Amino acid sequence: MEDVANHASVSKSTVSQFLNQRYEYMAGDTKKRIEKAIQTLGYNPNYVARSLKQKKTLTIGIIVANILHRFSTMAIRAIEDFCYEKDYNTIVCNADDDPLKERRYIQLLRAKQVDGLIIIPTEGNYEIYDGMQKEDFPVVFMDRKINGLTIPTITIENREAASRAVQHFYDLGHHRIGMLTPPLNISTRQERVEGFIKGYRLNNLVYDEKLIRNAEVEQVANELEKMLNLSDPPTAILSGNDLVLIEILSYAKKYDVKIPGDLALITFDDVTFANFYYPSLTTIAQPAYEMGEAAADQLIKRMKVMNYSRGANQDGNKIEFASTLVVRESCGS
Repeated sequence: MEDVANHASVSKSTVSQFLNQRYEYMAGDTKKRIEKAIQTLGYNPNYVARSLKQKKTLTIGIIVANILHRFSTMAIRAIEDFCYEKDYNTIVCNADDDPLKERRYIQLLRAKQVDGLIIIPTEGNYEIYDGMQKEDFPVVFMDRKINGLTIPTITIENREAASRAVQHFYDLGHHRIGMLTPPLNISTRQERVEGFIKGYRLNNLVYDEKLIRNAEVEQVANELEKMLNLSDPPTAILSGNDLVLIEILSYAKKYDVKIPGDLALITFDDVTFANFYYPSLTTIAQPAYEMGEAAADQLIKRMKVMNYSRGANQDGNKIEFASTLVVRESCGS
Protein backbone atom coordinates (compact mmCIF):
# COMPACT_ATOMS: atom_id res chain seq x y z
CA MET A 1 0.00 0.00 0.00
CA GLU A 2 2.90 2.32 0.78
CA ASP A 3 4.40 1.61 -2.67
CA VAL A 4 1.07 2.49 -4.30
CA ALA A 5 0.91 5.72 -2.27
CA ASN A 6 4.43 6.74 -3.33
CA HIS A 7 3.80 5.87 -6.98
CA ALA A 8 0.54 7.87 -7.04
CA SER A 9 1.98 10.76 -4.97
CA VAL A 10 -0.73 10.46 -2.31
CA SER A 11 -0.80 9.50 1.34
CA LYS A 12 -1.17 5.92 2.52
CA SER A 13 -4.48 6.84 4.18
CA THR A 14 -5.80 8.08 0.81
CA VAL A 15 -4.97 4.70 -0.74
CA SER A 16 -6.80 3.05 2.17
CA GLN A 17 -9.86 5.22 1.56
CA PHE A 18 -9.76 4.29 -2.13
CA LEU A 19 -9.57 0.56 -1.37
CA ASN A 20 -12.52 0.89 1.01
CA GLN A 21 -14.50 2.78 -1.67
CA ARG A 22 -14.72 5.97 0.37
CA TYR A 23 -14.64 8.42 -2.50
CA GLU A 24 -16.77 11.27 -1.11
CA TYR A 25 -13.95 13.79 -0.79
CA MET A 26 -11.55 12.29 -3.33
CA ALA A 27 -10.79 14.15 -6.54
CA GLY A 28 -11.28 12.31 -9.81
CA ASP A 29 -7.63 12.83 -10.77
CA THR A 30 -6.51 11.28 -7.46
CA LYS A 31 -8.65 8.19 -8.10
CA LYS A 32 -7.18 7.79 -11.57
CA ARG A 33 -3.61 8.05 -10.27
CA ILE A 34 -4.25 5.42 -7.61
CA GLU A 35 -5.94 3.11 -10.12
CA LYS A 36 -3.00 3.48 -12.50
CA ALA A 37 -0.48 2.85 -9.69
CA ILE A 38 -2.34 -0.32 -8.65
CA GLN A 39 -2.32 -1.59 -12.25
CA THR A 40 1.34 -0.68 -12.82
CA LEU A 41 2.55 -2.30 -9.61
CA GLY A 42 0.19 -5.28 -9.80
CA TYR A 43 -0.98 -4.56 -6.28
CA ASN A 44 -3.46 -6.91 -4.57
CA PRO A 45 -4.77 -5.90 -1.12
CA ASN A 46 -3.84 -8.29 1.68
CA TYR A 47 -7.30 -9.08 3.04
CA VAL A 48 -5.90 -11.37 5.72
CA ALA A 49 -3.79 -8.54 7.13
CA ARG A 50 -6.71 -6.14 6.83
CA SER A 51 -9.02 -8.54 8.67
CA LEU A 52 -6.48 -8.90 11.49
CA LYS A 53 -6.28 -5.14 11.87
CA GLN A 54 -10.03 -4.51 11.59
CA LYS A 55 -10.95 -7.68 13.53
CA LYS A 56 -13.46 -8.63 10.85
CA THR A 57 -13.25 -10.38 7.49
CA LEU A 58 -16.44 -9.01 5.88
CA THR A 59 -17.26 -12.64 5.11
CA ILE A 60 -20.22 -14.72 6.26
CA GLY A 61 -20.73 -18.45 6.04
CA ILE A 62 -23.90 -20.11 4.75
CA ILE A 63 -24.52 -23.75 5.66
CA VAL A 64 -27.59 -25.40 4.13
CA ALA A 65 -28.87 -28.79 5.20
CA ASN A 66 -29.52 -29.88 1.60
CA ILE A 67 -28.67 -27.72 -1.40
CA LEU A 68 -30.89 -29.84 -3.69
CA HIS A 69 -34.04 -28.16 -2.32
CA ARG A 70 -35.27 -25.23 -4.39
CA PHE A 71 -35.88 -23.39 -1.12
CA SER A 72 -32.17 -23.64 -0.31
CA THR A 73 -30.96 -22.38 -3.68
CA MET A 74 -33.39 -19.44 -3.66
CA ALA A 75 -32.44 -18.51 -0.11
CA ILE A 76 -28.71 -18.70 -0.95
CA ARG A 77 -29.24 -16.44 -3.96
CA ALA A 78 -31.05 -13.87 -1.82
CA ILE A 79 -28.38 -13.93 0.90
CA GLU A 80 -25.59 -13.53 -1.65
CA ASP A 81 -27.40 -10.66 -3.39
CA PHE A 82 -28.08 -8.87 -0.11
CA CYS A 83 -24.52 -9.34 1.17
CA TYR A 84 -22.99 -8.20 -2.13
CA GLU A 85 -24.83 -4.90 -1.83
CA LYS A 86 -23.45 -4.52 1.70
CA ASP A 87 -19.87 -5.39 0.61
CA TYR A 88 -19.85 -8.75 2.39
CA ASN A 89 -18.48 -11.93 0.84
CA THR A 90 -20.19 -15.31 1.24
CA ILE A 91 -18.99 -18.90 1.51
CA VAL A 92 -21.62 -21.61 0.88
CA CYS A 93 -21.43 -25.13 2.33
CA ASN A 94 -23.81 -28.07 1.84
CA ALA A 95 -24.24 -30.40 4.84
CA ASP A 96 -26.21 -33.13 2.99
CA ASP A 97 -28.49 -33.47 6.04
CA ASP A 98 -25.47 -34.92 7.86
CA PRO A 99 -24.85 -33.49 11.38
CA LEU A 100 -21.19 -34.57 11.25
CA LYS A 101 -20.63 -32.74 7.97
CA GLU A 102 -22.45 -29.70 9.34
CA ARG A 103 -20.24 -29.72 12.46
CA ARG A 104 -17.08 -29.83 10.36
CA TYR A 105 -18.28 -26.94 8.22
CA ILE A 106 -19.06 -24.84 11.29
CA GLN A 107 -15.57 -25.52 12.60
CA LEU A 108 -13.99 -24.80 9.20
CA LEU A 109 -15.81 -21.51 8.67
CA ARG A 110 -15.07 -20.33 12.16
CA ALA A 111 -11.40 -21.21 11.65
CA LYS A 112 -11.53 -18.99 8.56
CA GLN A 113 -12.74 -16.18 10.84
CA VAL A 114 -16.10 -15.56 9.18
CA ASP A 115 -17.97 -12.73 10.88
CA GLY A 116 -21.19 -14.73 11.23
CA LEU A 117 -23.17 -17.75 10.04
CA ILE A 118 -26.56 -18.34 8.43
CA ILE A 119 -27.55 -21.97 8.91
CA ILE A 120 -30.40 -24.17 7.73
CA PRO A 121 -29.60 -26.60 10.55
CA THR A 122 -29.61 -30.37 10.49
CA GLU A 123 -30.82 -30.06 14.11
CA GLY A 124 -28.18 -32.60 15.13
CA ASN A 125 -25.61 -30.28 16.72
CA TYR A 126 -27.38 -28.68 19.67
CA GLU A 127 -24.24 -28.40 21.80
CA ILE A 128 -22.40 -26.50 19.05
CA TYR A 129 -25.38 -24.20 18.43
CA ASP A 130 -25.67 -23.59 22.17
CA GLY A 131 -21.92 -22.94 22.43
CA MET A 132 -22.04 -20.27 19.71
CA GLN A 133 -24.99 -18.66 21.43
CA LYS A 134 -23.20 -18.57 24.78
CA GLU A 135 -20.12 -16.92 23.30
CA ASP A 136 -22.27 -14.39 21.44
CA PHE A 137 -21.10 -15.49 18.00
CA PRO A 138 -23.52 -14.06 15.39
CA VAL A 139 -25.77 -16.82 14.02
CA VAL A 140 -29.14 -16.83 12.26
CA PHE A 141 -31.17 -19.97 11.55
CA MET A 142 -33.47 -20.44 8.58
CA ASP A 143 -36.38 -22.79 7.90
CA ARG A 144 -35.93 -24.92 11.03
CA LYS A 145 -36.40 -24.11 14.71
CA ILE A 146 -34.14 -25.36 17.49
CA ASN A 147 -35.98 -25.48 20.81
CA GLY A 148 -34.21 -24.09 23.84
CA LEU A 149 -32.14 -21.51 21.95
CA THR A 150 -32.67 -17.79 21.45
CA ILE A 151 -30.90 -17.64 18.10
CA PRO A 152 -32.84 -15.51 15.56
CA THR A 153 -34.81 -17.81 13.27
CA ILE A 154 -36.58 -17.20 9.93
CA THR A 155 -39.38 -19.68 9.13
CA ILE A 156 -42.83 -19.96 7.57
CA GLU A 157 -46.11 -20.85 9.26
CA ASN A 158 -45.87 -24.55 8.43
CA ARG A 159 -48.86 -25.70 10.49
CA GLU A 160 -51.23 -23.18 8.93
CA ALA A 161 -49.94 -23.99 5.44
CA ALA A 162 -50.55 -27.74 5.79
CA SER A 163 -53.96 -27.18 7.36
CA ARG A 164 -54.87 -24.86 4.48
CA ALA A 165 -53.95 -27.59 1.99
CA VAL A 166 -56.22 -30.11 3.73
CA GLN A 167 -59.02 -27.53 3.71
CA HIS A 168 -58.59 -27.07 -0.05
CA PHE A 169 -58.77 -30.82 -0.63
CA TYR A 170 -61.86 -31.05 1.58
CA ASP A 171 -63.59 -28.19 -0.26
CA LEU A 172 -63.06 -30.16 -3.49
CA GLY A 173 -64.81 -33.20 -2.00
CA HIS A 174 -61.86 -35.28 -0.73
CA HIS A 175 -62.31 -37.10 2.59
CA ARG A 176 -59.43 -39.57 2.35
CA ILE A 177 -56.34 -37.37 2.26
CA GLY A 178 -52.80 -38.68 2.63
CA MET A 179 -49.45 -37.08 3.35
CA LEU A 180 -45.94 -38.16 2.35
CA THR A 181 -42.93 -36.56 4.01
CA PRO A 182 -39.27 -37.31 4.76
CA PRO A 183 -38.45 -38.58 8.30
CA LEU A 184 -39.85 -36.42 11.08
CA ASN A 185 -36.47 -35.54 12.56
CA ILE A 186 -36.65 -31.78 11.99
CA SER A 187 -39.10 -29.14 13.20
CA THR A 188 -40.32 -28.14 9.73
CA ARG A 189 -41.61 -31.63 8.91
CA GLN A 190 -43.07 -32.12 12.37
CA GLU A 191 -45.00 -28.85 12.12
CA ARG A 192 -46.36 -29.75 8.69
CA VAL A 193 -47.67 -33.08 9.96
CA GLU A 194 -49.23 -31.31 12.96
CA GLY A 195 -50.92 -28.87 10.59
CA PHE A 196 -52.12 -31.74 8.41
CA ILE A 197 -53.75 -33.41 11.43
CA LYS A 198 -55.22 -30.06 12.48
CA GLY A 199 -56.83 -29.76 9.04
CA TYR A 200 -58.42 -33.18 9.50
CA ARG A 201 -59.89 -32.20 12.87
CA LEU A 202 -61.18 -28.83 11.69
CA ASN A 203 -63.22 -30.63 9.02
CA ASN A 204 -64.32 -33.51 11.28
CA LEU A 205 -62.61 -36.05 9.03
CA VAL A 206 -61.93 -39.57 10.26
CA TYR A 207 -58.21 -39.60 11.04
CA ASP A 208 -56.32 -42.65 9.80
CA GLU A 209 -52.64 -42.86 10.75
CA LYS A 210 -52.02 -45.15 7.75
CA LEU A 211 -52.52 -42.08 5.56
CA ILE A 212 -49.44 -40.30 6.95
CA ARG A 213 -46.17 -41.84 5.85
CA ASN A 214 -42.63 -40.62 6.42
CA ALA A 215 -39.59 -42.16 4.78
CA GLU A 216 -36.26 -41.36 3.20
CA VAL A 217 -36.73 -40.00 -0.31
CA GLU A 218 -35.55 -43.28 -1.86
CA GLN A 219 -38.43 -45.10 -0.11
CA VAL A 220 -41.21 -42.62 -0.92
CA ALA A 221 -42.46 -44.64 -3.91
CA ASN A 222 -42.81 -47.76 -1.73
CA GLU A 223 -44.78 -45.84 0.89
CA LEU A 224 -47.04 -44.34 -1.75
CA GLU A 225 -47.73 -47.78 -3.15
CA LYS A 226 -48.69 -49.05 0.33
CA MET A 227 -51.16 -46.20 0.71
CA LEU A 228 -52.70 -46.71 -2.71
CA ASN A 229 -53.12 -50.44 -1.99
CA LEU A 230 -55.15 -49.84 1.18
CA SER A 231 -58.72 -51.11 1.11
CA ASP A 232 -59.83 -47.47 1.30
CA PRO A 233 -56.96 -45.57 -0.37
CA PRO A 234 -56.51 -41.79 -0.36
CA THR A 235 -57.91 -39.72 -3.20
CA ALA A 236 -55.55 -36.82 -2.48
CA ILE A 237 -51.93 -36.46 -1.34
CA LEU A 238 -50.00 -33.63 0.29
CA SER A 239 -46.28 -33.82 -0.56
CA GLY A 240 -43.99 -32.67 2.25
CA ASN A 241 -41.39 -31.07 -0.04
CA ASP A 242 -40.06 -30.84 -3.58
CA LEU A 243 -37.90 -33.98 -3.41
CA VAL A 244 -40.89 -36.05 -2.28
CA LEU A 245 -42.90 -34.51 -5.12
CA ILE A 246 -40.42 -35.80 -7.71
CA GLU A 247 -40.84 -39.34 -6.37
CA ILE A 248 -44.64 -39.08 -6.45
CA LEU A 249 -44.65 -37.78 -10.03
CA SER A 250 -42.22 -40.51 -11.12
CA TYR A 251 -44.43 -43.18 -9.54
CA ALA A 252 -47.56 -41.72 -11.16
CA LYS A 253 -45.92 -41.77 -14.59
CA LYS A 254 -44.55 -45.31 -14.17
CA TYR A 255 -47.86 -46.81 -13.01
CA ASP A 256 -50.21 -44.57 -15.01
CA VAL A 257 -51.77 -42.91 -11.95
CA LYS A 258 -53.79 -40.02 -13.35
CA ILE A 259 -53.40 -36.64 -11.63
CA PRO A 260 -55.90 -35.35 -10.60
CA GLY A 261 -58.27 -38.03 -11.92
CA ASP A 262 -56.95 -40.85 -9.71
CA LEU A 263 -55.05 -38.75 -7.19
CA ALA A 264 -55.25 -35.04 -6.40
CA LEU A 265 -51.93 -33.49 -5.44
CA ILE A 266 -50.55 -30.49 -3.54
CA THR A 267 -46.88 -29.99 -2.72
CA PHE A 268 -44.85 -27.77 -0.45
CA ASP A 269 -42.36 -25.65 -2.45
CA ASP A 270 -43.36 -23.80 -5.60
CA VAL A 271 -41.09 -25.76 -7.93
CA THR A 272 -39.91 -24.08 -11.12
CA PHE A 273 -41.80 -26.52 -13.36
CA ALA A 274 -45.13 -26.20 -11.52
CA ASN A 275 -46.67 -24.14 -14.34
CA PHE A 276 -45.21 -26.25 -17.15
CA TYR A 277 -45.95 -29.73 -15.83
CA TYR A 278 -49.20 -31.25 -17.11
CA PRO A 279 -51.42 -30.90 -15.27
CA SER A 280 -49.96 -27.78 -13.64
CA LEU A 281 -49.20 -28.32 -9.96
CA THR A 282 -50.97 -26.76 -7.01
CA THR A 283 -48.24 -25.71 -4.59
CA ILE A 284 -47.61 -24.12 -1.20
CA ALA A 285 -45.24 -21.32 -2.17
CA GLN A 286 -42.68 -20.22 0.38
CA PRO A 287 -41.17 -16.72 0.02
CA ALA A 288 -37.66 -18.21 0.02
CA TYR A 289 -35.98 -15.15 -1.51
CA GLU A 290 -37.57 -12.76 0.99
CA MET A 291 -36.66 -15.14 3.82
CA GLY A 292 -33.04 -15.20 2.63
CA GLU A 293 -32.96 -11.41 2.58
CA ALA A 294 -34.41 -11.29 6.09
CA ALA A 295 -31.80 -13.75 7.35
CA ALA A 296 -28.93 -11.72 5.86
CA ASP A 297 -30.38 -8.49 7.23
CA GLN A 298 -30.75 -10.00 10.71
CA LEU A 299 -27.19 -11.34 10.68
CA ILE A 300 -25.55 -8.10 9.53
CA LYS A 301 -27.51 -6.09 12.10
CA ARG A 302 -26.51 -8.58 14.75
CA MET A 303 -22.84 -8.39 13.78
CA LYS A 304 -22.85 -4.59 13.87
CA VAL A 305 -24.47 -4.49 17.31
CA MET A 306 -22.01 -7.03 18.67
CA ASN A 307 -19.08 -5.01 17.39
CA TYR A 308 -20.05 -2.39 19.97
CA SER A 309 -21.66 -4.40 22.74
CA ARG A 310 -21.26 -8.15 23.03
CA GLY A 311 -24.49 -9.96 23.74
CA ALA A 312 -26.64 -6.88 23.12
CA ASN A 313 -28.64 -8.58 20.39
CA GLN A 314 -29.49 -11.83 22.18
CA ASP A 315 -33.21 -11.25 21.68
CA GLY A 316 -34.10 -14.60 20.15
CA ASN A 317 -36.01 -12.83 17.39
CA LYS A 318 -38.30 -15.22 15.51
CA ILE A 319 -39.65 -14.08 12.13
CA GLU A 320 -42.40 -16.19 10.62
CA PHE A 321 -43.41 -15.60 7.00
CA ALA A 322 -46.78 -16.48 5.50
CA SER A 323 -46.98 -19.00 2.67
CA THR A 324 -49.34 -18.92 -0.32
CA LEU A 325 -51.50 -21.73 -1.69
CA VAL A 326 -51.06 -21.39 -5.45
CA VAL A 327 -54.05 -23.19 -6.96
CA ARG A 328 -53.47 -24.82 -10.33
CA GLU A 329 -54.78 -28.01 -11.98
CA SER A 330 -53.40 -30.94 -9.97
CA CYS A 331 -56.32 -30.92 -7.52
CA GLY A 332 -59.06 -30.89 -10.11
CA SER A 333 -62.10 -28.72 -9.57
